[in-house]
Amino acid sequence: MKTNSCFIIAELSANHGGDLEIAKETVRAAKRAGADAVKLQTYTADTITLDAKLPYFKINHGTAWDGQYLYDLYKEASLPWDWHKPLFDLAKEEGLICFSSPFDFTAVDLLEDLGNPIYKIASFEITDIPLIKYIASKQKPLIISTGIATIEDIELAIETCLSEGNSDITILKCTSAYPAAPENANLLSIPDIAKRFGVKSGLSDHTKGIEGPVVAVALGATVIEKHFILNKNIGGPDAHFSLDEKEFKRMVDAVRVAEKMIGCVDYEMTEKKLKSRMFSRSLFVVNDVKSGDIITKDNIRSIRPSNGMHPKHYNNILGKKFTINVNRGEPLTPEMIENYN
Repeated sequence: MKTNSCFIIAELSANHGGDLEIAKETVRAAKRAGADAVKLQTYTADTITLDAKLPYFKINHGTAWDGQYLYDLYKEASLPWDWHKPLFDLAKEEGLICFSSPFDFTAVDLLEDLGNPIYKIASFEITDIPLIKYIASKQKPLIISTGIATIEDIELAIETCLSEGNSDITILKCTSAYPAAPENANLLSIPDIAKRFGVKSGLSDHTKGIEGPVVAVALGATVIEKHFILNKNIGGPDAHFSLDEKEFKRMVDAVRVAEKMIGCVDYEMTEKKLKSRMFSRSLFVVNDVKSGDIITKDNIRSIRPSNGMHPKHYNNILGKKFTINVNRGEPLTPEMIENYN
């Protein structure tokens, strides 16, 4: 992954409309929009849940998918496994990194055969310790979302990765609501994650706009993940909180500008700053004076530019005498002041 700038991921998720050509054009659009990577999800309805019409499997939690059974939702959303290779190959041609979130051991095996370079652990899989252990054993960089996680869940997931000798871990702040309300984003968690757990941190963003990623980068995010769709008219389970190409590009551009603005801690006096200091304030004579006149607030002032004495001397010289005649508009110098050193 990139180390010199935020790594921006376009999440394909279910935004393929069941059409490989749509999926391919989405990859191309992600490249045009400025993404660094495109991420897939590797599962089937059978590897992620059961085809059981029981209350446990019916969604009824105030989501856009309420009323559906998990099996039916995942059957619609899943990316056919035989699409993975053509999408990996296309991403490579486009100069994009392509990787995936596996949801069981067989998905990991498929991805290993494709040379998957990064593994993403989805929010709801953070408690699947056997799966995390198996993924970590592949010694690839790991990105883990925290949507439903407790501190203990995050600690255990990290410990599991470390136990396999895999320390390349990025933890993403994630709000598991689709879409997520801005007031529930709690982006201050991003720097806390990095400090608390000693890992890289970032954001998996489910809000509708582009503000979250920009704020996240300002808070130190090294990875941004955002759902991406070719055209919202395609529909599907994730369309309502995904960004289209124009929106995603606007987000990428805003993030890149934010990175430039963040810069680094800088107090160096550059040549440009020195030139600008010519417009800072200094002490000037503002009325004609004669030798022996008393220095008062009526004949000297702190004004722009900076040719005169530093304003910090103002109170110390009030009441002293001028040693020479000085015309209005001349910068005040120590030589003009009696007994000044």
